[in-house]
Parts: sequence; C-alpha cells; structure tokens
Amino acid sequence: MSNEKKVAIITGASQGIGAGLVKAYRDRGYRVVATSRSIKPTNDNDVVAVAGDIADPQTAKAVVDTAIARFGRVDTLVNNAGIFISKPFTEYTEEDFNAKIATNVAGFFHITQRAATEMLKQGSGHIVSITTSLTDQATAKVPTALANLTKGGINSATKALAIEYAGKGVRVNAVSPGVIKTPMHAPETLDFLADLHPVKHLGEVKDITDAVLFLESAPFITGEILHVDGGQSAGH
Repeated sequence: MSNEKKVAIITGASQGIGAGLVKAYRDRGYRVVATSRSIKPTNDNDVVAVAGDIADPQTAKAVVDTAIARFGRVDTLVNNAGIFISKPFTEYTEEDFNAKIATNVAGFFHITQRAATEMLKQGSGHIVSITTSLTDQATAKVPTALANLTKGGINSATKALAIEYAGKGVRVNAVSPGVIKTPMHAPETLDFLADLHPVKHLGEVKDITDAVLFLESAPFITGEILHVDGGQSAGH
C-alpha cells in the first residue's frame, strides 16, 4: 500500500475525544491506527483498529507494528488514553494508584517510545499528549492528586522530549483541557462541572480536536502545553 499519506496513531480512540480525533485526522486526509480496549473495526480502509490495554507494552508494539505494516510510517502520535479518579488523597487505594500509573504513565511511556523510534528513523514526526489543566490550577472543589501526579508528569516529559528531539525533526506538545462534555460525565454533574471554569460552561470535543490540529499545523511550536480550559489555568 502507498505510504505517501501521513499516518496518525490515536490512543483511547473508541469514544469521546479519541473518537473525535480519529474523525478529525481522517478529515485532514491522514490514515489512522486507532486503539483502545473496546475499539471496533470500521469500514474505512484507512482506519485500522487495534484493541488492547495501552498499559501493556505488547499493545504498544502491536499498534506501532500495525502502522508500519499497513501504512509504512508513523507521523503523529496522539496520547489521548487516560483515566481520572477523584478522591481525597488519603482515600486512594492501591488499585486506584496502580490503575492511574498503568494507563496514564506506562501507557504514555511504552507507545511514545515506540512511535518516537519510528519518527527518528524518518527524521520527522509529532507527538501530542492530552493532559489536564488541573495540574496548573488545583481546585478545592475536586481533589485531584493522582491526576496531578500522572498528567503533570506527562507535561514535564513533553518539555523534556521536545528539547531532546528539537534538532531531530520531531516535535512534542500537549493539550491541557478543562472539563470536556463527553459521555463519561453523568448528566446530573454537568452544571457542577461547568461551574469549575471561569467561562461557566464545559468545553466541546471539537475544542480539543481543533487545538490538536492547530499544533499539527504549527511547525515552529514544540514543548508547548496548550491550555484549552475555559480559563481554568489562569485562575479562579
């Protein structure tokens, strides 16, 4: 198969922001390798679904190997997979901790390492991670220590990798959302969540996909943490 078209890998791709990213990249003409635990095959020959737990190194291997075997290249990785558990710090369980580290940290590490290897061979590529503005502005209304520990680490790693790869043709950025209206939020919580933002409403999936595509189209931007958060990171 021709490898002239660019190829994006998107994690956490079965619903919400991830599903929106798959559509956004397809609309831009990219071929896509989409992965999540519950991902289903599509009728689009330019989208390949790879089911698996992103925390498992074998899932990362399967996703990147599939991209190379089917499409011949990896141009973009969007690390969208993540879980959020809000509890008072002393009430987090060992299971909570292990789950957050597995998905948010190990999931980022394994697939980013493999995708970066292919990008460095090509001399070009773009890595974008979806984090959270709670790492910049904590709020007393929602305890988020494990989100800060894991997603804050990804923000820091984004800058470190951006500098490591700055002379090698690979850019590394992040998008830091506020609360986005997706199926993961119960309808009865939406008013409370909207009130967490200075603009007093939730973000939409398109707000995040537009931000990711902006970074995709901005070759002079690397090491950026782009806040798309209704003012959360500025203050309350």
